[in-house]
Amino acid sequence: MTTAQPGWTPAPRAGIVPLHPLTFGTVLGRSFVALRQNPRVLLGFALGIQMATYLVLLVAVGGIAFASFSRLATVPVSSPDYPDLFAGATAITVISSLVLGIASSALTVIVQGVVVADVAHGVVAEKLTVGALWRRIRPAFWRLFGYTLLASGAVLVAVAILAAAAFALGLLALAAGIIVAILFFLAAIPLAFWLTTRLYLVTPILVLEDTGVFAAIARSWRLTRGRFWRTLATWFVIQTGFGIITQIVVVPLNFFSGMFVGVLSPTGDPNVTAVVGTVGVSLVVQMVSLLVQSIALVVNATAACLVYVDARMRTEGLDLDLQSYVDQRQMGAGVADPYRWHVGRTVAPPVAWPPQPAPWPGPSPAPQAYGYGPPPAYTPPGVDTPAPTAADVPPAAGLPASEHPPAGPPAATDWAPPQAGPEQR
Repeated sequence: MTTAQPGWTPAPRAGIVPLHPLTFGTVLGRSFVALRQNPRVLLGFALGIQMATYLVLLVAVGGIAFASFSRLATVPVSSPDYPDLFAGATAITVISSLVLGIASSALTVIVQGVVVADVAHGVVAEKLTVGALWRRIRPAFWRLFGYTLLASGAVLVAVAILAAAAFALGLLALAAGIIVAILFFLAAIPLAFWLTTRLYLVTPILVLEDTGVFAAIARSWRLTRGRFWRTLATWFVIQTGFGIITQIVVVPLNFFSGMFVGVLSPTGDPNVTAVVGTVGVSLVVQMVSLLVQSIALVVNATAACLVYVDARMRTEGLDLDLQSYVDQRQMGAGVADPYRWHVGRTVAPPVAWPPQPAPWPGPSPAPQAYGYGPPPAYTPPGVDTPAPTAADVPPAAGLPASEHPPAGPPAATDWAPPQAGPEQR
């Protein structure tokens, strides 16, 4: 005999966050501990790619700079061609750094996309391999890269306009150019904070919702509306925290590196041992700094995904969709991606519990209308209490005179209890 009821299934495994709107502490705390959810992906792939990108960029730029400036060693400083060669070597180094930096941003985009996808699946207690995560973010890769180019281009254009305005004013009056540059810089700080906060959710939207760049920008603008300060606080705490950690780690290393170089070359003469030691210590300091920056990138991407999940839970009821997805998955049903259910819907705000009673339609009646009033005065034991008279009992408010309770003791009646019979005695 078979039944229509499904068989027993174990309780679903808990995700990295509870499936309800998140507090600020939960978002911030789980952003740091999410590295333990899938360390092979976050600590292995993401950090490895990030560090390899920095190292390749460092070696490439250093090689180009060395090849460009090495030609100056064959040209005397007094030569008329020396300024032109120096300017050309500087321009080649700067341009190559910009080009390689933009190219390396593609790998950074991959890291951010992989982290967002991994955290989104971790919310519903799922772990995916690197291959599965790459298949998840592959359709959004070029949109992510395009958004990175757009943001970088906007920053470069803003800096170029600022530099051109300061330079033009500096030609007229040097002091005016410096003052304008300082004012523009001070005004750019709150503007950068504001834009960073309003665009903080673009990467999770591009990865999880499969939308365009400009549509993702507009949607991030809407989701952060009313949650600006919480989003800004999350981003600011993470950036400030890792900045402090970097200084705590790097400053002592720089101090000891200076002492180490001084021990290798106490007279200050350049020798092979001192040069090798300086290069080795500098590489160690740079590696440690890159490690801290890579972890900061992963934590920041994790926080962006959790802020996105919280914003959709509060405005679109995403927590209901995620819970429904988990329940259906437990019963063995194949369900689609829950992050693409009901995108953009509006849910009613939660009702306060317990519900408040409706207000009384008219003036509040006196307590005597309901048969109760203030407690009687205390009478010591052994003191006879006189019977109340009509003057002592206030009329019941809201009742007609015919229904007022009688004052004084009840009237005597002819009724008496029956006499006990012989059989009851």
